[in-house]
Amino acid sequence: MPGPHLISRGYRYLQNTLGDLYREIAKFGIVGLSALVVDIGLFNILRFAGGEGPLYDKPLTAKVISVAVATTVAYAGNRFWTFRHRGRTHMGKEYLMFFGLNGVAMLIAVACLWFSHYVLGLTSALADNISANVIGLGLGTLFRFWSYRKWVFPAIPQDQREDPADQELYERDASTPI
Repeated sequence: MPGPHLISRGYRYLQNTLGDLYREIAKFGIVGLSALVVDIGLFNILRFAGGEGPLYDKPLTAKVISVAVATTVAYAGNRFWTFRHRGRTHMGKEYLMFFGLNGVAMLIAVACLWFSHYVLGLTSALADNISANVIGLGLGTLFRFWSYRKWVFPAIPQDQREDPADQELYERDASTPI
C-alpha cells in the first residue's frame, strides 16, 4: 500500500491538473460565446442594418464574412487568453490550423444535420436546429477544444521546459508577427 506522502502528492497533482483543465474549459467557453455574438451580430448587421443592410441580398456572403471575423476573434481570444500558457509556434501556422480545425468542426455539425434530415427523415425546423445547433455544435465544440489543445496550442513537453534554447520556441511572446 502506498504511503501517505505518495497519496498526498498524487492528490495535489490531480487537483492541479483538473484545476488547470477547468480554467481552460471556462475560458474556452467565454471566448466561444463571444465569437458567437460576433458571428450572429455581424451577420445581422450586414443583412439588416437600417432595414436592408449592405449584403441584404447576399446572405451567404454575409455569413462567410461573419464566420471569418468570428473565427479571428476566437483565435485571438484562445491564443492570448485561454491557452496563453501553452506552447506556441508561428502565428500564421497556428491561425491556418485553427481555421482548418474550425472547418472540420463545421463539417461535424453539417453531418449531424444531414443524418437527421436525410437518413432519419426528421425535417422539421426543430429537428434541424437540434441536430445542427445542439448535437452538431456540441460535438464540434468538443472537437475544437481537444484539437486546439493537441495541435494549435500544444503542451510544452516536460523535457523541454528547462532547456532555454527550446523554451523560446515553445513560449514565444504572443505578439510575434505573422
